[in-house]
Amino acid sequence: MIENINWYPGHMKKTRELIQENLKLVDAVIEVIDARIPVSSRNPIIDELVKAKPRIIVLNKSDLADEQISKTWEEAFRKDGNRALSMNCMSGTGVKELFRILENMAAEKNKERVMQRAFRLMIVGVPNVGKSSLINRMTGRKSTKTGDRPGVTKGKQWIKLQNNMQLLDTPGILWPKFEDPAAGLNLAFCGSIKDEILDVPTLGMELIGVLAEHYPQLLQQRYKLAELAETPLENMENMALKRGCILPGKRIDYERIGRLVLDEFRGGKIGRITLETYR
Repeated sequence: MIENINWYPGHMKKTRELIQENLKLVDAVIEVIDARIPVSSRNPIIDELVKAKPRIIVLNKSDLADEQISKTWEEAFRKDGNRALSMNCMSGTGVKELFRILENMAAEKNKERVMQRAFRLMIVGVPNVGKSSLINRMTGRKSTKTGDRPGVTKGKQWIKLQNNMQLLDTPGILWPKFEDPAAGLNLAFCGSIKDEILDVPTLGMELIGVLAEHYPQLLQQRYKLAELAETPLENMENMALKRGCILPGKRIDYERIGRLVLDEFRGGKIGRITLETYR
């Protein structure tokens, strides 16, 4: 297993300070997580910072995740006192339901106030979970940069929503060191850690091992494998042969097949997959 993944750019330290400084200005927090890795994509620092502030947990990229497992996670988060819903922020699925939840929260909050004011929100989450895509859906325009690579959003932005609520966007924030190596690995699988700092062939092989254990049929169907081999390396080599990832001299192109399986997993081409189930 790839161990000791550690990615904590300077702007993430600033993001922690930004959240601390501005939390008192908002009425609620929207925490965006990746529905495929509901544990690994929740930053414990955010729990520490947000504390008792009302929170909506958005399980984004739900179109890529196992639907039944996502429903189980939603129920678990609600039992913990949070509001939760699955969304696909790229297509807009779930946006109306999110607005309904927010409007109900705003109505409750304004009951407590003598002077009503715009309901203010903060959006938080680790890199590449889809925060910018969600903001674009909520505003109805491309108000902030989006990308499929971590680290696109760089600074503080106050954004006016369609229903006159105000939203404070923040850059993605990871934690300095992963106590559980599996969490770092899951984030790397899903693209929340830059591929440039990772060993892509090894990461691809690790993912193949996970898929062979938990989603063997999907792996076989996608890569036309009659049966799975005993080891992830053997499966990787068989997949490379099927996809023509071959170098001169009939050598396996591990870099190419590693990148290919990561890209196809991230794009949902292998199937709807959730790497973390609720226990």
